[in-house]
This record gives sequence, structure tokens and C-alpha cells, in this order.
Amino acid sequence: MTSYTLPVLAERPKAASGTVYTVASGDLRLSANATCWPTQQKLESDLTAAVNSLGWKVQRGHEVDADKGHGFIDSQRAGIEVFKRLPADAPLIVVEAVWQYSHHVLAGLRSHKGPILIVANWSGEFPGLVGLLNLTASLTKAGVKHSALWSEDFTDEWALKGLKTWLETGQLTHDEGHVRDLPALPASPEVALGTALAEQLATEKAIIGVFDEGCMGMYNAIFDDELLNPLGIYKERLSQSALVAEMNRVSDEEAQAVRTWLDRAGMTFHLGSDEATELTEGQLLSQFKMYIAALRIADDFGLDAVGIQYQQGLKDMVPASDLAEGLLNNVERPPVRSRDGSRELYAGAPLPHFNEVDEGVAVDSLITNRIWTAMGLDPATTLHDIRWGERYGDDFVWVFEISGSVPASHNGGYDKSYSMRQPPMYFPLGGGTLSGVSKPGEIVWSRVFLMDGILHVDMGRGTAVELPPEETERRLNATTPQWPIMHAVLHGVGRDQLMARHKANHVNVVYAPDAATADRALVAKAAMFAHLGVRVHLCGEVNC
Repeated sequence: MTSYTLPVLAERPKAASGTVYTVASGDLRLSANATCWPTQQKLESDLTAAVNSLGWKVQRGHEVDADKGHGFIDSQRAGIEVFKRLPADAPLIVVEAVWQYSHHVLAGLRSHKGPILIVANWSGEFPGLVGLLNLTASLTKAGVKHSALWSEDFTDEWALKGLKTWLETGQLTHDEGHVRDLPALPASPEVALGTALAEQLATEKAIIGVFDEGCMGMYNAIFDDELLNPLGIYKERLSQSALVAEMNRVSDEEAQAVRTWLDRAGMTFHLGSDEATELTEGQLLSQFKMYIAALRIADDFGLDAVGIQYQQGLKDMVPASDLAEGLLNNVERPPVRSRDGSRELYAGAPLPHFNEVDEGVAVDSLITNRIWTAMGLDPATTLHDIRWGERYGDDFVWVFEISGSVPASHNGGYDKSYSMRQPPMYFPLGGGTLSGVSKPGEIVWSRVFLMDGILHVDMGRGTAVELPPEETERRLNATTPQWPIMHAVLHGVGRDQLMARHKANHVNVVYAPDAATADRALVAKAAMFAHLGVRVHLCGEVNC
């Protein structure tokens, strides 16, 4: 009889009584992890003091790497190895003061048997809140039970009460009373429009171009074909290497024509000569070549929207994609002709770009574009990170801020927009942003996400408000001053309600000319989603 050498699984340690274990997921980039490590240490110290005050001990689940200069889990393999050494049934806290790659810890969290809590510091600095929202959204998609908690320093009564509840029960829930399912909609022109556009999409179909899936570990941002195809949405899987190859075919003269157009439109470029730290003419010309190349590839494949992965791989070959992304999303933009010069590509219209290849944004942007265009409104839409926020006067004002780029119309035009070099910590080859302060006005916000194996969308109303210049400057300096910012007040949705419910690090926003039009457009959008079979949820004060 044949015998085999069977693998012997290492015995997992037993959880120590009264002890909670912690792990920290980080970035893939050493520069980011090393820079952010002191802020992470401060959060871990604050959390440890809070846990100790409640009679528990903290055991960090992995060591600080002195050679690397940080204590983050910085790869999927590193995360798998860390979880091999953790008690499988221990209460576990994932501590996040930074942006983190969720797939670094996803494998371990999927199989962990003990209660899981994700915590973040209430700060916009690096930012842990964005990391928390991405990880909780990824766990929601994966069907992994978890809780979440956030605090400036974990000394406030609300955070301590929540931490105590989780330590004693293994779970923590928050108020989500602002969310309700879409009711039956009465007949209206907006419902008829949304229904007709849904029928058109399902019948005639649309293609989203995906330049390399899975940006920055965002598992929550990957939607399977089996979920997209019933909506009439199909993927064209493209490689960023093809984008770089096409950039190399674009002439310097064509790139310079884009720069000339933007100069005439009044856009400001903050230029220098140091390639390592400043924005240069060469970086800009490369970005303009990317803009042209993206449009030509989109035309080749008949794309209705496009997403560039924007980070790993591409950042080591060319300057950042952000400036190209912002141009693509705007109705008014530098004209680009086909390779033979016979026609203008996507003339008079944006080519919706879903930043960071977030496919939830892709679905949302595509549907928003069709509703707003049909209603004769500016269809320029963008995503933002839910970065942070504080009260200002009587309102809680969110800092919505995305890495690098928004459509110029959101800032009030190119003459109110500017470009600064992306931070070297993230982008070694630089590249400019398309930044500005979002104009005051009425917005519709939304997020398409995966939960319980099906597509959902949360949507609500808000107002982009104008703050004094000094307050805007303070908020930019507390986050990333190179990036575009929106001061957002969400109607009928509290700070902790949004954090508890939102299933993404990203939120989609689009403007309407007034409140009544925004309400009507939201109804049409809800009707279109509902007719396509997406579960629609209204959040906060919505006239629907």
C-alpha cells in the first residue's frame, strides 16, 4: 500500500484570557509606511490605554520591523504569515491610522473565528478613516462579520462605551436609522425616464474599460461579471502596458496642443524644475499624452466609461494619471482627434472615468451620466474619498477629497482650477493634479456596493458649501493640500451614521442647478437603478 507524507499543520496558540490582539494593515509602498508610522504608533498607544482602562490587555500580533522602519503588514503574504501565529478565536482589533491595502489582511480575517473590530483615528492626516471604510466594505462584500469604531484619541465617552460593549459582547452596532428602502415610486416623468434608460442599457448594453483590476487592494471595488452583465454592463479588460504603449505613439505636438488649450482656458500650473519634488513641463506633457491615449483606446473598443488603476506599476513608469482623469470627466475639455485626424473623439461629452478602477464608481458614473445628460444637466461626476470632517457653525461639514483630480466644472471652471505635483511619497515620477475647491451648490451623492452577494446602492442629497478661505486652507493642510476638496453637508445624515453605514472609501457626487432639480434627478436615478434590479436605499432627507 502506498503511503504519503502528509502535511502537518502548525498548532495555533491559544488566546490568553482577558487579552485582545491587534494587527495593522498598511500600504505596499515603503515610503508611505515609514512616513505614516509615527501616527500609527500614536493611535495604537491611545487604543491600548483605552483597552487597559477597561480591564483588558493588548497583545500586538506582529513585530515592528526595525530595518523597514515601521510595524505594518505590507503585503498579502506577510498578512497570511501573521495570521498563522494568531489565536484563531481571539478577539481581534485591526488598528488603522493610515490608508491600507485591505487584501493584506483579508485572507486572515476571512478565516478568523473570533470577534473582529476595525478602529481608526478621527483624523484626515493619512488617513485612517478612509482605510477603515475600505476594509469594512471589503469585509461586507466577503461576508465576514465585523464591527467598527472611530475616535480622535479613544478617551471620549462615546468611543469608550462602544469599545466596552465590543469587548464584553464581541459585537457593536451603530444607529442606521437614516437608511430606508426605496418605496414604490408614483408615476412621474422622472420615473418614466429612469425606467426607459434602464431598458435601453439592459438592451443595447455598455462597455467599461478596466485598465488592470484591483487598485491598492480594494477588494470591495471589484464586481464580478455575473453581477454586472444583467445590468447590461460588460468589461473590456485592458492592460496599463497598452496605455503606456499608446502614449509613446502620441506626438509632442499633440500633447503641447492640450497644454495650450488649458492655458487659454485659464488653468494654473504650479511648476518647478526639480523632478523629484516639483511639477515640471515634462511631467505634464506625459500626462497629456495619457489623456490622448486613453481616448484613442476607448474609441478603439467603443467604451462607455474607462478606469485607470493609477497606482502600482503605472506609477513607476509614467507620471500620475490624475490630470488625465479629471479632463476625461469634464464636458468641456481639450479636443482629441482620431489617429488619422478625421474626427473628434467623444466630442462635446465627457468620457466618464472611474478613478482607481473602482467598479462601483463605474456603474454609478455610467448611470449618472445617462440620467443627467437626458435631463439636460452637466453630467460631470467624480468620486471622492470620505476623508474626514468637523463641525463648522451649525453644520457638520465633511472633507470630501480625492487623490488628484475632479472635473473642472466642479470647481467652477478651468480658470478656478489648478495643478500641483502629486506627493513624492505616493508618486515618485510626479505628475500634476486637477485641483480646486468645489463650488457651492446642490449635490446628489451615492455609492454602489456589494452586500449579501447582490448589488445595492445608497443615495442621498447634500449641499456643497463655501467656507472662509482660512478654514479651507486649514482643512487642506490637515489632509493633503495638493488634492481637490469639497466641503459637503449631507442632508439628514449624521457623522457616525455615515461612517456606520457607508460601504466604501469612495462616494460619488454630481451637481444639479438647484434643489428641486436635484430632487427630480435623484428620483430618476433611483428609478433606473431599481428597474435594473439593484437594491436602492435612500439615506437621510430625500424627497422621493
